[in-house]
Amino acid sequence: MSRVPQRLGMRGSLKWIQRLVNGAPALLDGAILPRLCGATSIRWVSPLANDDYAEYRDADFLKRVALAHLAPALRDFWPERGPQWDALGLSDKGDVLLIEAKAHIDELCSPGTTAGEASRARIEAALARVADAHDVTARAAWADVFYQLANRLAHLHLLRAQGVPAWLVLVNVVGDSEMHGPATAAEWEAAYRVVLHVMGIGTSNRLLRHVIHAYPQARAIA
Repeated sequence: MSRVPQRLGMRGSLKWIQRLVNGAPALLDGAILPRLCGATSIRWVSPLANDDYAEYRDADFLKRVALAHLAPALRDFWPERGPQWDALGLSDKGDVLLIEAKAHIDELCSPGTTAGEASRARIEAALARVADAHDVTARAAWADVFYQLANRLAHLHLLRAQGVPAWLVLVNVVGDSEMHGPATAAEWEAAYRVVLHVMGIGTSNRLLRHVIHAYPQARAIA
């Protein structure tokens, strides 16, 4: 199922991304728009309250951002049950925004892929192509360590390779005391430096040119 309805989030990143998109989009827009050349507004297309707060993956995520024609390319690149995007948006200039939200640092430590043998082989091949394309020598296998970030970066790479002005936006909520999340953006930044070091991605690597970090304050969202 590539359209996944969600419950109303009561805590953690599910709660925050739903509240940001539906109640405080300006907090996201303000972090993103300065990076987008000439764009002045963003239309958020998920997760919407009037759409069961649904999140999207596979061909349905492409449809949601007006890229249905790329479904064959996605099928060739990645097996079914790919990344389920926390939020999706489109700028008035056609930028495609792929959102991954986090409320605490433990969420960065995602488990490896649980795909079956055939799908895992395809995933590993895709991740290897991405690493090769960006001159990355990983210190640990991306399919096993920090896999969630790796597969998001891989999909960003795919869309960019298809000529799509896509951006991966990492929404790192600051001050979620209930989840014991970072109290400052600097704590998030330090955590990402460790993650990228293990993944073998230098901070100046071109793979990160179209990655945006946003640090909304929990108190401003609530």
